Amino acid sequence: MAKVIDLQNVSVKRSGKEILSQISFAADSSERWVILGPNGAGKTTLLRVCAAQIQPSSGQASILEQKLGQVNVFELRTRIGFASSALAAQIPNSETVLNAVMTASYGITGRWNESYDAIDERRARRVLAEWELADFESRPFGTLSDGERKRVQIARSIMTDPELLLLDEPVASLDLAARELTLQLLGGYAQSPSAPAMAMVTHHIEEIPQGFTHAMLLQDGKIIARGEIGSTITSAAISEAFRFPLTVSYENGRFRAVAA
Repeated sequence: MAKVIDLQNVSVKRSGKEILSQISFAADSSERWVILGPNGAGKTTLLRVCAAQIQPSSGQASILEQKLGQVNVFELRTRIGFASSALAAQIPNSETVLNAVMTASYGITGRWNESYDAIDERRARRVLAEWELADFESRPFGTLSDGERKRVQIARSIMTDPELLLLDEPVASLDLAARELTLQLLGGYAQSPSAPAMAMVTHHIEEIPQGFTHAMLLQDGKIIARGEIGSTITSAAISEAFRFPLTVSYENGRFRAVAA
C-alpha cells in the first residue's frame, strides 16, 4: 500500500532551536494516527510538515509520494485537507458558512470574484449536512460557537475530497456536548472505508475518536513511542511522555487517563 506520509530523519529548527529532531515516520492510506504529547513537544510542527506548510531543516519528507523541496507545494496542498485554528482565523467573520466551506475548492479563505459550479455547491451542502451544519449555511462564520466553528473547519478540510486529512486539536476548548458531538462525527468518518488517511494532534487521550488505528507520542521534538494504538497508549508510555504518573484505561472505545 502506498505511503501517504514518509518522513526520514526530519528535523526542524527555528531561531537556532530544534523543534523536531530526527523524526522518521511512515503512514499508509488505511491508517488513522493520533499524535500526542505535552505542550512544546513539536506536535503542530510535525503536522505542518505533513501538510506541506513548512519544509524540514534537514532530512527528507515525502507527502503523497511527492518529495518536499522538489514539488510545487501549492499543487500538493490541494490534495491535503488541513484543519487548524490558525487557518480558521483567516476566514472573514462575515463569510457565510456555505462560502467558508466552498472556498476550499480554490484554496482561499474568503469569497471574492471567483465563480463556482453547481457541483461545488452541491458538494458543500452535502458536507455541511454530514457534519450537522445544514441549518447554518447562511449564518456568518463570526456568529458561530466554538463547536460549530470547529465542525466548519473539518467540513472545509474535506470539501475537496482529500487524499490525506490532518486535524490540529479539532476539539480543543469545546464544552462537553460540543466535544462529544464532534468526536462522534469524527469517529464515524474515521471508520468509513472511503475516508482518507488521517492524522490528528491532541493533548488529551480522552479526545481520541473511535476508529483511530495508530498513535505516536512526542516529547521534546522526539518520538518516544509509536505503533498500533492499543499497544502504544499505555500507562507507562503516557506517563513518560507527560513526565507525570498516569493510569490509562480503555472502555467503550475511548481512552481515559487519571493521576496514578
